[in-house]
Amino acid sequence: MYSQKAPVFSDSLEPITHFLTGACLGRAGFNRKTALATATMCLAAEAPDLDMVSEFGHGAFALGHHRGFTHSFVGSFLVAGVVVGFLYLIWRWRGRKTNYNLPPRWGLLYALAYLACMSHIFLDFTNGYGVRPFWPFSERWYSWDIVYIWEPVLLILLLGALVLPSLFALINTEIGARSQGPQGRLAARVALFGVCLTWGVRDYEHRRAVNAMDARLYKDQDPLKLGAYPMPGNPFEWHGVVETQNFFATMMVDSLAPEVDPRGQMQIRFKPEETDITLAAKRSYFGRIYLDWAKFPITETYTLESGGYLVRFKDLRYDYIGRNQRTPLTGGVELDANLNVVEEFMGGRSRNVTDPSTP
Repeated sequence: MYSQKAPVFSDSLEPITHFLTGACLGRAGFNRKTALATATMCLAAEAPDLDMVSEFGHGAFALGHHRGFTHSFVGSFLVAGVVVGFLYLIWRWRGRKTNYNLPPRWGLLYALAYLACMSHIFLDFTNGYGVRPFWPFSERWYSWDIVYIWEPVLLILLLGALVLPSLFALINTEIGARSQGPQGRLAARVALFGVCLTWGVRDYEHRRAVNAMDARLYKDQDPLKLGAYPMPGNPFEWHGVVETQNFFATMMVDSLAPEVDPRGQMQIRFKPEETDITLAAKRSYFGRIYLDWAKFPITETYTLESGGYLVRFKDLRYDYIGRNQRTPLTGGVELDANLNVVEEFMGGRSRNVTDPSTP
């Protein structure tokens, strides 16, 4: 039995940045090569998120298919075709009319749509959730971990590149200047360069944070695996997670210093004992999907009044210190007394729990 109690994708990159990136790509010069270039790239830059329809399924299915086929190099060929096909129908419906008397070049538009799909995959790669670009040949997740789900600098750069040329074009119209074709090429290129520069700065700060974490011991233990994840608002503040032999440590990291745990708020979470209950939950469909995606998974086992068990899964990437809201992208498996799967779900639930400790 499956259920979904909360949205699966609450930490995916927001769509506005994708749309704006596609629009800037089109206006960087491609809109002078073929009609419909900007519209095509704008739609294609967000089209890979069509896989959100998987959220209508149960939680494990949605988690297993999000950022899969449509976010891969192979799947993007189909996604690009869908976008171009849609715009072809619109073009025919409008009576084959375009601006500036520039005809559409459908082969070029297909290539531009594919390029815009690549921009979507790369933007998603920059945040902590990750992508699987080599599907179906590999299900491995990749992430750069340098940008939060929304980045104000990117939004300002991209939005400015689209708004300012329109404002200048309006001024030119008022003074009677003659239009020379599509506007905004220079602004779009400057904005895209600014985006790349922002990534470079964020990558530098991310490396400083990771190196600072790797240079110390944690309760006299060396880190086996570690990660630093961006926080909203402050480009120099990172949520650090360290895995050692016996425990996980979460902390804030200041990459400007750089300094690990500058406020003395480090939290230690000892790894739970592996039992038949946790092993049964991990062998379930949800457990396999979740553990394949999560980087720092930890489980909590509860006894139910029915005599069964509830095993919660959490990825410490999203369990920030001082977070006031419920940790996103959690889930669980309910088992009966014989360790058979009763229910698998995404989100939180607290039904019939009598013992919050691991049996």
